[in-house]
Amino acid sequence: MNQFITLKRLPAEPITPESFRPFGQVIFPSPDGASFGPEDAQLHLKNGTPRFYIMRLEKKGRRFHQITRHRQCTQCLGSLASKEWLIAVAPASQSNQPDPKAIQAFQIPGDCFIKLDRGTWHAGPYFDSQEIDFYNLELSDTNIVDHQTCNLTAAFGLEYEIV
Repeated sequence: MNQFITLKRLPAEPITPESFRPFGQVIFPSPDGASFGPEDAQLHLKNGTPRFYIMRLEKKGRRFHQITRHRQCTQCLGSLASKEWLIAVAPASQSNQPDPKAIQAFQIPGDCFIKLDRGTWHAGPYFDSQEIDFYNLELSDTNIVDHQTCNLTAAFGLEYEIV
């Protein structure tokens, strides 16, 4: 393990469909009755039983030293009650570690949700409220059989803070 830890500050960029494309999709409201199309979440949930649930998260600051990915399914996240939140992401890779220089942070408004592509590394959600409820769509056993975490401090001597 690296004995020196470098803190990297990540500016949270406002999310757009274009800026988030290397990691997944941003899904905004569409009119009722609209046909399915490329603006809708392109889901991959065929490797198990889909699980759609509401998770309550408590404030944990904006620092992180671990980042996780799920290779077998896409994952959708969104806040309830129109609350803004933050996430850090890195592109999917063949390696067991993300490229630390490729980690980016996004500011996500409460009027949309994100779909993470299979294998996208992610840390968060982070937020400044005391707690936020999030809906989460993944597989029922994602956190048991498809949960790979990289300790960025052990691997690279890095800790990140979203600013």
